[in-house]
Amino acid sequence: MKKLLLWSLVIALCAGCQNAKNQKPQYDTIEIVENTVIDEKSVPIFPKKAALTTDTAQRFSVELPMRCTVDWNNQSVVSVVPEEKIEIVRLEMGDALPELAVEQYKFKDVTVAAALNKLLDGTDVSVVTDEQLVEKISGEVASGTLSDTVELISKMGRAYYSYDAITAEIHLKHRAKWMIKMPKDQAIVMALLDAMHGADVRNLLVNWQDNTVVFEGNYQTEREVSRIIADIASKKYMIAWDMDVYRVYPKTDNPIIWMNLLPAFGKNNIKMSIPGVVGRALVVGPEINTKTLQEFLSQQSNVVLISQGTFSIPNGWQSRFDIGQCSKEDRLETDLIVGATGKYGDYGGYQKIDAKIVLTTSRGELTSFNIPSSIGDNYVIIGIPTHSFVTTPETLISPFAELVVFMSPRIVSVVDRNSEKSNTLLVGDDVRELLNK
Repeated sequence: MKKLLLWSLVIALCAGCQNAKNQKPQYDTIEIVENTVIDEKSVPIFPKKAALTTDTAQRFSVELPMRCTVDWNNQSVVSVVPEEKIEIVRLEMGDALPELAVEQYKFKDVTVAAALNKLLDGTDVSVVTDEQLVEKISGEVASGTLSDTVELISKMGRAYYSYDAITAEIHLKHRAKWMIKMPKDQAIVMALLDAMHGADVRNLLVNWQDNTVVFEGNYQTEREVSRIIADIASKKYMIAWDMDVYRVYPKTDNPIIWMNLLPAFGKNNIKMSIPGVVGRALVVGPEINTKTLQEFLSQQSNVVLISQGTFSIPNGWQSRFDIGQCSKEDRLETDLIVGATGKYGDYGGYQKIDAKIVLTTSRGELTSFNIPSSIGDNYVIIGIPTHSFVTTPETLISPFAELVVFMSPRIVSVVDRNSEKSNTLLVGDDVRELLNK
């Protein structure tokens, strides 16, 4: 009986040992990331980042809804807007100078500060140079007021002054700040901003509530902006481009057969074919628009809209459209810029838009096209490989994927405010009548 009990106890102990072996130990799940232990109770630890503006905040812009939207269903090739005054005003000029008269004042090969110091000798007004001014000037003032003389001498030395009446000091520096009082018409405002962007005037502070633009710059900046304003005020026309940018993925392991455009739309609707260093620009008739182009492309490929937007320029000026400004952040093509220089007028006896379209990236110019076109024509830029924007050694994107740019130029006619045709859209004979004036 004792032996039986002993064997039963041994068997039970062995069974318990076997169960202990089969039972898995209970541990908390942990993960090691870059030598840091993380479990469900741990607090994530992130590396310290530099004090830089986040990408989403950097991309914020009040004008994006106006710039990045095109109503293709209500597009007009010619529109008329009333002429409005554009005024530029210098800011931060300080107090008014004392009312003193100047007569027979000469200066030769001296700096602005030296010329003013000599002029103000014997008065309580002193000159302070906030920046180094080394340019030498020479001139003569027969007669005038002190304020006019100080303004003249400052301009001759490409400097700006401001007067502090409390300290009786004239401060001189190379840079200044201005305000542009813009017209109310959005087309003219966008043309003004695009022309300033094209002239590389940056850091524009736009107040869309009171239609003003504030900017800083030097003498060259002031001259460039003044020239833009004067040119816009004197121009009868402005040129605008509405555009779509597509990435096209062929459905097969073959490139897009672009020659199929001819039987699809007829040779009369393909007016010009212009080769570039990369790609080709087609000048097409109004039958080829965003809808019909996408229908054609969808037969051979998958079409993705990368970016859409509009930009405008005064006649004869240049501007640019930043693809990344109106696209998703993760697009390869966000680095692409479409630049345009255009002029509407006589072209060998024909009324045409003579445009140069340039595609550039941060690595330099990708390609360019000189495109003369008539009112109502569109541009289709084809054959730009998507791999032009790939920066990694390998990619999942097909080697036959390509960028397609559709551009539709428009004419904005600026007329006298009292004209009966101001702020109207023109069609048919009215278009021909206006453009032939």
